[in-house]
Amino acid sequence: METEAATEAKRWKALECLRLMRPVDDDFMRCMVKDNIPLVQEMLRIIMNKPDLVIIKCETQKDMKRLGGARSICLDAYGKDSENKKYDVEVEKSGKGADPHRGRYYSSVIDIENLDAGQEFTELPETYTIFITEKDIYGLGEPVYPIERINLKTGKPYGDGQHILYVNGEYEGDSDIGKLMHDFRCSSADDMLLPLMKERTKYLKENPKGVSEMCKLIEDMRREEREEATRTEKEKTALRMLTDGTFALEIIAKISELPIDDVRKLQKA
Repeated sequence: METEAATEAKRWKALECLRLMRPVDDDFMRCMVKDNIPLVQEMLRIIMNKPDLVIIKCETQKDMKRLGGARSICLDAYGKDSENKKYDVEVEKSGKGADPHRGRYYSSVIDIENLDAGQEFTELPETYTIFITEKDIYGLGEPVYPIERINLKTGKPYGDGQHILYVNGEYEGDSDIGKLMHDFRCSSADDMLLPLMKERTKYLKENPKGVSEMCKLIEDMRREEREEATRTEKEKTALRMLTDGTFALEIIAKISELPIDDVRKLQKA
């Protein structure tokens, strides 16, 4: 059983960790935008340069996995606007997280999430996968790098409705995007420039209720990450046994510790 001193030491360590967190840290960013459509809307209006953009729904920790055995993704912030366009906002502190293949995969999983059996492909909504990166990964000093498919022969856009944007977290300036990136680098609410960013950060770091909420959300995230990692390993075991082809489904379910229905789904995938 943990002693009172150990519990207090753990609490102070958590508070110190919280004090140093910035919006560019994905855990903190998820907490900032949770149940906060006005903040998400302001961020997207600035990034997209669309002052009239209206966000009507936003989820954090959105888990997407509709294909058995496929790698799942957990979105930092997933929103929908009044025109049914979908937005995924991710913060990335490492260059590895901004690899083009990741952008491709995230966009494709969002597409799968948004098209049900029987729907026409033309019913796919327009999607924007947005990576806010701590560093200027392209090194050109631009605030935003839009990625689009084009027809190489005609030079015209492909027009599939899929968009990827990289936002330069190092960008500075007096523009709204410069102010937003400044705030993403701040650990203190007092140093922030945008009122909604300042207000939310102050609540999560200084209000006792906000601090408690923040700590609980992070604890839940860590637990879910551990559970997801465990499930992924179980599915890998089941897939290896299915590939072998010599094991009954009941045996695979018992050894992998997966429900028999989940094993059947993996078999059909």
